[in-house]
Amino acid sequence: MASRFGRGDVDFFDRIARLYDAAMPPSRPGPFVDAFAFATQPIDRVVDLAGGTGRAARGLATVGYEPVVVDVSAGMLSRARAAGHETVRGDAERLPFGDDTVDAAVVVDALHHIPDPQAGLREAARVVRPGGVVAVQEFHPRGIRGRALVAAEAAVGFDSTFWTPDELCGALSTAGFEARIVREGFDYVAVGRVPEPESGS
Repeated sequence: MASRFGRGDVDFFDRIARLYDAAMPPSRPGPFVDAFAFATQPIDRVVDLAGGTGRAARGLATVGYEPVVVDVSAGMLSRARAAGHETVRGDAERLPFGDDTVDAAVVVDALHHIPDPQAGLREAARVVRPGGVVAVQEFHPRGIRGRALVAAEAAVGFDSTFWTPDELCGALSTAGFEARIVREGFDYVAVGRVPEPESGS
């Protein structure tokens, strides 16, 4: 089923950009700091993929990282810029970065809006340096809260894709990452590390 708001639900986010931060709580950096501990290389430059108004970037900046917000919604990016974030307009499935050019990426409550989430994970694997990581916060679709969220997004008209934690770890592995869960619960966090070349190769 196609989204009633266009590819990636962009029309919806353009419309509600001015209200988004009032409706959504700030993203806490703690789970992402824990995820970054899985990296085997230093983390400085972090891409906030499908980052909207910069919810994740705000938290990451407070603990010393250098985030850049990437989103396809012009409305959401305008709010991120107004908040002082570095921004790049781009599609998560075709990121405007070269290979191995950032230390890490985060995707907060957004992977389920990407039309081809597996393509988005492959792009993250392409732009993150070996030893770096991508941390994904998503909603567990099981249980009372999860089923309610899945039903609500369908009622709104989104074409969302949700995964259990094990399913998301499988998707990360398919994209080339070494994956694990770093936070359980309704809003769980999975992390994937880009493998480093073996010594002598």
